[in-house]
Amino acid sequence: MDSGFYAACAALMARSQALDLVANNLANTSTPGYRGQRNIFRSFLAAASGHLGSGLNQAVNDFGISGGSQMDLTQGNLEHTGNDFDFAIQGPGFFKVQTANGPVFTRNGNFQVSAQGQLVTAQGDPVLGENGVIRIVGGPVTVSPDGTISVNGAVAGKLKLVEFPPGTALESVGKTYYSAPAKSDTPAKQSTVTQGSLESSNVNPVASAVELVAVQRYAEMMQRALSMFHSEFNRIATDELPRVNP
Repeated sequence: MDSGFYAACAALMARSQALDLVANNLANTSTPGYRGQRNIFRSFLAAASGHLGSGLNQAVNDFGISGGSQMDLTQGNLEHTGNDFDFAIQGPGFFKVQTANGPVFTRNGNFQVSAQGQLVTAQGDPVLGENGVIRIVGGPVTVSPDGTISVNGAVAGKLKLVEFPPGTALESVGKTYYSAPAKSDTPAKQSTVTQGSLESSNVNPVASAVELVAVQRYAEMMQRALSMFHSEFNRIATDELPRVNP
């Protein structure tokens, strides 16, 4: 009985975490450059505890628990905006941004020019170029596919586009910013920049809405299972235990 209780409890916790993740994906379907997150589940095995027990005991104690999340790196659609400071990346690359907590990476190319003449993100953080912060004075501004920025025909800098080896653990740090292990970024070789466009979120709103409903139902099933186990525990405590001889 307790094995079923633990399994249902672990399943409810996993589904609750999945519910938060899917809801966050759904809330960011219109956020430029957002990368969807996917749940990762792993198996909790009775054998790993060192107490093998019977075959039945191992079977009922093997159940799934949440193992974290993984970023979906598929390309989002490019939407034309006509804004000279909107840049979209085609390919696996990222823009590199300097924040107060260190460098981060983003696919959101909704940039602007600060009062100090720096190219910054919508959050006001400087966008890094090959030689540091990029300064924009005057106009018009044009950007070539390799990320070279020109102002009135003169080169002002080159965007620092980076890529990551397959399997690199990128983590969301909010504001469509992502962190990566130190020195894991390499100069982009398969990515190009498109001016006057933004990459939309790669989250499918319809699929996410369906997934949200499914996860909610799974969570409700586990809640009912826990309620049943609780009721059965109470029944045993009141009906069966008094019959046990001291």
